[in-house]
Amino acid sequence: MHRNPLLILAITVQGLSYRDAAFAPQSRAPHTSPHQTAPEIRDRILALRESLTVEGSDAGADTICSYLARENIVVSRTTVWRVLQRAHHITPQPQKRPRSSWKRFEASQPNEMWQSDFTHWQLTSGQEVEIVGWLDDHARFLTHLTVHHRVTGKIVVETFTTAAQTHGFPASTLTDNGMVYTARLARGGRQAGLNAFETLLRIEGITQKNGRPYKPTTQGKIERFWQTLKKYLAQHPADTITDLQNVLDQFREFYNEQRPHRALGRKTPAFAYALIPKASPAKPSSPALWQVRYDIVDANGSITLRYAGKLRHLGIGRGYARTEVICLVNGDHATVITHTGEVLGEYTIDTQKNYQKKNT
Repeated sequence: MHRNPLLILAITVQGLSYRDAAFAPQSRAPHTSPHQTAPEIRDRILALRESLTVEGSDAGADTICSYLARENIVVSRTTVWRVLQRAHHITPQPQKRPRSSWKRFEASQPNEMWQSDFTHWQLTSGQEVEIVGWLDDHARFLTHLTVHHRVTGKIVVETFTTAAQTHGFPASTLTDNGMVYTARLARGGRQAGLNAFETLLRIEGITQKNGRPYKPTTQGKIERFWQTLKKYLAQHPADTITDLQNVLDQFREFYNEQRPHRALGRKTPAFAYALIPKASPAKPSSPALWQVRYDIVDANGSITLRYAGKLRHLGIGRGYARTEVICLVNGDHATVITHTGEVLGEYTIDTQKNYQKKNT
C-alpha cells in the first residue's frame, strides 16, 4: 500500500497523530559519534584546568595539550578548547586583538638580548615591594628574579651582574626609559650623562636598547611575563619579603624547567636556552671578574678598595668629598662614577703602591 493511504488509515481508524503514525521526518543525525571525545579524556582535561588554575599557572588549551602529551594522551588544541567551552570555562572575548595582527620580533640566539623591567606587588601585610626580572628574549628564559623594598640603579647593576655571573653577559639589553636603566631622558634629555648601568654596558661593549616612551609593547615579552607571574603570586600569598623571595625562587624553577611555552613550540625556556650556542658582547669578558662597590668619598678625596690582599686608596679629589660614588672593578681596572653617570676617574691598580692616581 502506498504511503498516503497508510497515513490516512492510521489517523482515522487508530486515532494516532501525524507524528505518532511515524510518518514525520526523522532526525538524520548519527546514532553514535565515533569522533566524540572519550569521557575519561574530557574529565582529565577539566581536572587539569582546575589544578592549573588553583596553582596560578596558565590553564589554556595549549598548556593543557602539553600536559596531556606528557601523559601520552594526544588531542588537538581545538578539542581541548571545545571541552572547556562546553563546560563554560571559556569567556568569549570578541574585542580581543587577534594574535596575527601583532608585529613580532625575536632574538635569533640565547643571550642575544635580555629584556628587563620591574613591577609592584603587595604583601599580605599591606607592604608595597618591587620585583625586578631579567628575561632572555630568544628563549624566554628567566635569568634573574628578585624582590626588593625599592628597585634602584644600584639594584639594577647588582642583579644584572649577578645574572651574568651565571649565564654570561648578553650582547644587548632592552628596557624602558626608567631612570634606573638610562639617564638619557633626565632633565628633559638636556646634558644627560650615563648612569651606572649604562657605564657598565659601555665598558663591556653591550648594546643598549630602550623602548619608545609610553610604548610598553616594545618590551612585550617581559610585560606578558608579569601577567603570568602575578597570576601565580595571587595563589601563593606571602607575608614577608623573605617569604615572597622563596615563592619567586619556586616560580622561577617552574617557569624555566617545567612550564611549556607556546611560542617555543611547547618546549620549556630551559630547553630552548641550552639548545644552540649563546651570543656574546662585542668585547666579552668574564662576568665573574666584576665587582660593583658603593662608597662615599672621604674628607681626603679618596675611596678605599681592597685589592690583592691590601687596602688601596683611589684618589678622586677633595672637591668630591662626601660624594656618593659607584666603583666598577674588573681585574686591575677600576672606574669610579657618580650616580648620574659622571666618570670621576679610571685607574689601573699598581700592586706596588697603596695610593692609586687616576690614569692620564
